[in-house]
Amino acid sequence: MKATVLASIVAVFLIGGAFMLAKENTKNVTQEPLENVAIVEGTQIVTINAKGGYQPQKSTAKAGIPTIIRFDTNGTFDCSSSVRIPSMGISEMLPQTGSTDIAIGAQQVATLQGTCGIGMYPFEIEFTS
Repeated sequence: MKATVLASIVAVFLIGGAFMLAKENTKNVTQEPLENVAIVEGTQIVTINAKGGYQPQKSTAKAGIPTIIRFDTNGTFDCSSSVRIPSMGISEMLPQTGSTDIAIGAQQVATLQGTCGIGMYPFEIEFTS
């Protein structure tokens, strides 16, 4: 009886510890900023990877600079290969593998929101001053 109780307590601590470690690892991964915005020859390029959604889901860029959103694909066969930015009337099919540049001009301070073709995977670019 004592062995069963002791084994149960040890099992609870081991499982609880595993959940805590998994939660901590997830927390660290989502908090790391991703540098996906660069200014090249006066044009701002926001690079977003499209496969099983968009990474990063949130980007921050500067307002007032001509901007290109560059979608990179690598074996993308899901709905993230179809990009929609409704506020700008943009609907674009991406190749299964490659890069597609969408010029959106100089944006005002605002948040630009987009999705995949069926609205399942969102992304946004916050333009700041």
